[in-house]
Amino acid sequence: MRRMRAAPALSAPALARVAALASALLPCPAGAVEGRPPPGAAACTGCHAAGAAMGPLAGRPEAEIVAALADYRSGARPASVMNRIAKGFTEGESRAIAAYFAQIGPER
Repeated sequence: MRRMRAAPALSAPALARVAALASALLPCPAGAVEGRPPPGAAACTGCHAAGAAMGPLAGRPEAEIVAALADYRSGARPASVMNRIAKGFTEGESRAIAAYFAQIGPER
């Protein structure tokens, strides 16, 4: 019997690119079908929930959230904390997070 070789492990940057591609191709953010937020989205609610200091993200337009995260990541939009947080998300992760908050609608 011929033995098959295992595929080489992906590096962290390559894995991030694969995840970004997969999230871009999915019709909805990862976890949305089950009602769970995509990775990274839960951290947003510490500052962006209803009644929180920075106002809620839930119900905001997806394009608005994506643009804001891109501007924070690039430094085009000044911030004390969000620029560092946004740099931790890939473009695909940012789109998934934005889609999630846009689809769940405003908090009551």
